[in-house]
Amino acid sequence: MEKLIEYILHFGNLNQQQIDFIKSKATELELKKDDYFSEAGKIPKYIGFVLEGVFRFCYYNNKGEEITYYFISENSFVSDQQKFDAQAAATDYIQAVTDCKMLVFSKKDWDEILNTILDWDKISAKITHKCLTEAMDRRSPLVSEDGTTRYLSFLEKYPMLINRVPLSLVASYLGVTQQSLSRIRKNIR
Repeated sequence: MEKLIEYILHFGNLNQQQIDFIKSKATELELKKDDYFSEAGKIPKYIGFVLEGVFRFCYYNNKGEEITYYFISENSFVSDQQKFDAQAAATDYIQAVTDCKMLVFSKKDWDEILNTILDWDKISAKITHKCLTEAMDRRSPLVSEDGTTRYLSFLEKYPMLINRVPLSLVASYLGVTQQSLSRIRKNIR
């Protein structure tokens, strides 16, 4: 719980009463590897803060291939924020890559925080902006780089994930086949 509060305090000030209120709205949730936190076609139930584990964001392209486009690990919020806020069906999947522990907020609880804590909308907007900026920063250069450069960028941006995420998901994220990724890894060593 303290990691969550510490994270939020980077984006704005809260008094002890507000901190206690946020804590009272958080619920612990554990997901097993391969469980979905959010599924395409369903309305996202929660906003989560990852305490342990790794999630991936993915979708299926028009060929039916699964495409991983983002990873989230500890001490970060995870959600399909737009769909959660609008209570609309998600178009992507958020899946646990490892066993995960998190703190979650239902839409009702999130709205109560918004309606109770002065300036929560500003704090929440800053958190969302940071998450979106990180996602764009991590994905944008991948389009124009070769596979080796993309892999080296992945290692730089996600140094703690390479031994926690299956290579098939890394290959999907990089937009290469698993065989190509194996060659890239072999040539780097």
